Amino acid sequence: MKLSVRMVAVAAVLATAACAPQTSGNSSSDKDEKTGTLRVWLFQEVNNQPKEKVVDSVLADFEKEHEGTEVTVEYIPVETRAQRIKAAFNDPKSAPDLIEYGNTDTAGYVKDGGLADVTEDFGAWDEAKDTDPTARQSVTVGGKVYGVPYFVGVRALYYRTDVFEELGLDVPKTQEELISTAKEIRAAKPELYGLAVGGAYTYGAMPFIWAHGGELATGNGGSYAAAIDSAAARKGIEAYTSLFGDDNCPAVKCAAMTGNDTITAFAAGKAAMAIGGDFSHAAVEAGKVKGTYAVVPLPGLKAGSIAPAFAGGNNLGVLKSTTHRTLAVDLMKRLASKEAQGQLFEAMGFLPTFSDVRQQVAAKEAFVKPFVATLAADTKFVPASPAWAQIDAGQVLPTMFQEVVSGKKDVDSAAADAAKKMNEAFGSAG
Repeated sequence: MKLSVRMVAVAAVLATAACAPQTSGNSSSDKDEKTGTLRVWLFQEVNNQPKEKVVDSVLADFEKEHEGTEVTVEYIPVETRAQRIKAAFNDPKSAPDLIEYGNTDTAGYVKDGGLADVTEDFGAWDEAKDTDPTARQSVTVGGKVYGVPYFVGVRALYYRTDVFEELGLDVPKTQEELISTAKEIRAAKPELYGLAVGGAYTYGAMPFIWAHGGELATGNGGSYAAAIDSAAARKGIEAYTSLFGDDNCPAVKCAAMTGNDTITAFAAGKAAMAIGGDFSHAAVEAGKVKGTYAVVPLPGLKAGSIAPAFAGGNNLGVLKSTTHRTLAVDLMKRLASKEAQGQLFEAMGFLPTFSDVRQQVAAKEAFVKPFVATLAADTKFVPASPAWAQIDAGQVLPTMFQEVVSGKKDVDSAAADAAKKMNEAFGSAG
């Protein structure tokens, strides 16, 4: 059967999404149609074609088994997901049936009333028993399950082996060495960024904050207070922002860079180092640096230590407003199945959320080892509060970094302002 899927790459946010009102809740649909069109929103990657091939394969089988059903997929930018998904929660008629979402967004989306409770569906899924406990936690709020884990992601240090060999450099073993090595490379090769960094790369900056003993916030049980302005956190902010300048990554170019931008620069041969995820592997392999790079865990403060990494990853969830609940749940499980996650690993380097599948791929592929080692070290997560979606969408931390690297504010005042904004969000979340 010829695949009848329309692939739509979305390059920018719709104007109506940018001014979407706050969501006050979303009612469940009373329909469960077994035919018709299912709409799916997935995230656009730096190099999206390998992901599309895996998805196409799953959808082809799905459509064969569900006669009269068609699936349309839109690949939306990660950076603008908050506006689009918020708008979808507010307008069920134009909303998708199934979405990919970041695991940091779960609590906020549940509070918004946008995600369907799939606790029973997850429990009845044979493969669910092998889901990594941390991954399962990322789809669980208040003891209920609101999706399935799609992949787990951590970041490590990509570096150019040819550049290091040419300049006679050792791989950095501490963050201090990382910073000094980046600047040494820039001095010797001014056409390169020593270490590509981004003012809008929150998850690349967090390991510096955590390695210095800082935290984003303190608290539990849904009640949090900002800690980004603590003395330890400020040391981490200072370390990260010290990498913005003509001696490494000029602020005029790097202040606005995202995580994807830093990987794009590295893959294109414009940087000697970058902080990238296991999910960045395919994009790097497709770039000019193929065959001339390696990956190691991002170093901590002491030699031999690994900087705490953000325990990231994405999930898939069915919207509460879907009129095709049974079909959407079935498609969700297929896209996140062991077979599909194995294919996603082969295509994109995404680490599977199933413990047994992850062990299998780690045994086969050497590049997985630094990421598995990072997972085994001290990974951390963002506050499990609905407020995080607001903090993230409001660009609170990127604004803080950008204010420092642009010289508008010093670390202390920028951190204090960020903490104030975070506490306002925590307070509004209840």
